Amino acid sequence: MGVGFAVGVFGVLILAHAAYSTVQYKGLLKITEEEFSGPPMNVMVELILGSIFCMWVAFTIPGKFLLIHPNLGNFLSIFVILLMSGKLYSTQISFFISS
Repeated sequence: MGVGFAVGVFGVLILAHAAYSTVQYKGLLKITEEEFSGPPMNVMVELILGSIFCMWVAFTIPGKFLLIHPNLGNFLSIFVILLMSGKLYSTQISFFISS
């Protein structure tokens, strides 16, 4: 649990606070009977900062991307099963359409 994890938690907390502030602001507007035209500027700043922190963590925490080597034998058998079930469903649909 390094700095990246702490920044991620901080970003999520900022986003949660922005959501809570927006709900409070809407409640205040209901009391004063004004219309909601959008969130206040401080909430917009919190949304931008929280989003930047969360995106930074999403790009830095995972590390290196590794190649995935699929097992083609298994993949082809799943594809054949899906192909067969697709034919079954298409005949059932055509039966309902023609009835």
